[in-house]
Amino acid sequence: MKKLVIFDLDGTLLNTIADLAVATNQALEKLKYPTHPTQAYLRFVGNGINKLFERALPEAARTPENVLRVRSLFVPYYNEHGTDLTRPYDGIPAVLKQLQERGVKLAVASNKYQAATQELVKHFFPEISFAAVLGQREGLPTKPDPLFVREILTQTGVTPADTLYVGDSDVDMQTARNAGVEACAVLWGFRTEAELRAYSPAHVVRQPEEILNLFPRFSL
Repeated sequence: MKKLVIFDLDGTLLNTIADLAVATNQALEKLKYPTHPTQAYLRFVGNGINKLFERALPEAARTPENVLRVRSLFVPYYNEHGTDLTRPYDGIPAVLKQLQERGVKLAVASNKYQAATQELVKHFFPEISFAAVLGQREGLPTKPDPLFVREILTQTGVTPADTLYVGDSDVDMQTARNAGVEACAVLWGFRTEAELRAYSPAHVVRQPEEILNLFPRFSL
């Protein structure tokens, strides 16, 4: 029976926080709003870019109209500069390659908008043949809604019982729970160990290579 690993993107496969901060700050600056240090963005991300913009805006300015104004400046900038400072976490490319060589299906489920999700995956992991790469799409719910996972399961023909979901945030742990798949929390991303353990994930790993240790259980 074929197996599947679904990865979150930001904070799991890629450290994107610096580019997200720069792109958002340039939009805020153009709109005459205060900017934020890069570390502050660790608390802003995880629920899609509209929620990122809402959190980055001053509380009194958090209107749908202002979110769209920030988005209109962010997207073209990020489309051009989204790979400037972003890098895969150490060990991730090798882990993906080894999983692929073992015949494991790989997929990405991200709350980043679809075009950027696809571009970043293509740019940083050109040698990996992902079975599905899904980002946020207009009119569809974002994680922790289980839609992403269910869509990937449909595309791959893999059952929830044969799927591992790997992510770095509370949103990811909720997504796995809502979709009825086993969760693996990673500690190199954007959230704390305590936040992740609060959701009782089946696995908690500190280094990407530890994901491979799970595969006696998920072996083909």
